[in-house]
Amino acid sequence: MNYPQYNPASDDRPLSDEELNDLDELLANLPTNEALNIEALDGFLAGLLLTPGRKLADLPGAAWLPVIWGGDQEPDPAPFVSGKQRKKAQMLVLRHLHSIATAWAQRPQAWEPIFSFADGEDEDTEYADAEDWAVGFLMAVDLAPDAWAPLFDNPPTAELLAPIAALGGPDGALAEGTAEARDTASRSIPDAMLALWEIHQKG
Repeated sequence: MNYPQYNPASDDRPLSDEELNDLDELLANLPTNEALNIEALDGFLAGLLLTPGRKLADLPGAAWLPVIWGGDQEPDPAPFVSGKQRKKAQMLVLRHLHSIATAWAQRPQAWEPIFSFADGEDEDTEYADAEDWAVGFLMAVDLAPDAWAPLFDNPPTAELLAPIAALGGPDGALAEGTAEARDTASRSIPDAMLALWEIHQKG
């Protein structure tokens, strides 16, 4: 099966809210429990872009695209109902991926990850919860564990990655954390990602 590859010169228009909803719904309606939702997808793509020692353009699409929909199934194009639906999903994913990279490079302070938000006990309180996002990010880490190991072991970068491990790891420290603690960890992720992007660019 042929898969497209990430091309830094391709369309980098951010997905509209409608397109993000379409992609989320498309993935949610696939006949598999393994497909990522839009939050996990956003984190997964961020992790792919930040993987140390590698240019994403050099990574074959077959190495990461099927992870998004839980793997390919027989007969082709399962789990999609048609080749057209598969192509649409791939196009939207690649555009979103490129838009993240473009935002980090050109307007980093305007970038916002896709998190869940929940209302607190009073009307004026809203808690961020990046658990799904962090799970997706760690799935990208699992594709290149040896490359990521030094960043998790080195204190400065380990501190940047700690909220993600705490929220998204199977034994994460915040798996049963309070809403306040999860909110604090979640809100630290955007600045941590931008710091890791600077490190990645220098590498």
